Amino acid sequence: MAEIVAIKRAAAAGPVTVSREQSALIMTLSNPPANALSLAVIGELHNAIDTARNDKSVRAVVLAAAGKVFSAGHDLKEMTAHRSDPDRGRAFFKETMDRCAALMQAIVTYPKPVIAEVDGVATAAGCQLVASCDLAFASEHATFATPGVNIGLFCSTPMVALSRNVSRKQAMEMLLTGNAIDAKTARDFGLINQAVPRDYLHKVVMKYVETVAAKSPLTLRIGKEAFYRQAEMSLADAYRYTSEVMLENMLARDAEEGIGAFIEKRDPKWSGE
Repeated sequence: MAEIVAIKRAAAAGPVTVSREQSALIMTLSNPPANALSLAVIGELHNAIDTARNDKSVRAVVLAAAGKVFSAGHDLKEMTAHRSDPDRGRAFFKETMDRCAALMQAIVTYPKPVIAEVDGVATAAGCQLVASCDLAFASEHATFATPGVNIGLFCSTPMVALSRNVSRKQAMEMLLTGNAIDAKTARDFGLINQAVPRDYLHKVVMKYVETVAAKSPLTLRIGKEAFYRQAEMSLADAYRYTSEVMLENMLARDAEEGIGAFIEKRDPKWSGE
């Protein structure tokens, strides 16, 4: 516990608070009220998950936020300030979009489960952040939107993650209208896994952390990578690819141990190999 407190104090001065709880790395957006995804915030999030990549004690990553807004998306004030640049902000806008896209892809390709814990408003790139996570849980007070169309800036990059989570009609409804949806609707759309009372949100998230932490880390890494790769393939290519994945997985020590433990009716002891 002392170690966790020390980490929280060390990181509290920045826009992202990084701490440890059980086997989870907790990354908390700590720059209310908007918790905007400025370049600094994007960089801190990316650095935090990279730092924990090879830490075997970290079995999952949780993305949370302080305040009433999970994230309002890109820092529009920061971006607007660069309109006075000689290129009208083109270089800065490109850097922002490129680095944000890199963060979202890093979450998807991360070898450990990434879980969003949403207790507030998640809009535009904030909604994109939620959609990029492997699992997402929200309080009943949470809302989600891709409202860029309302200010003349279509949510094209958030659309990538959104359209890979919900149906086309539902994605287009959010993108074309800019209307917010509540947590129950987000669950029905498939954007989040569960909508729960606020007092239980963190407990639910940590229960899932505990559940995935009990699995073989090798198996989770193999499975997560295969899930996202096969989703972009044709049916025949997906079966060819996943058959090879299962073959290699079957030869892993953890699969041998897990199957043996199942047959022998005992708890497995994972080696991560």
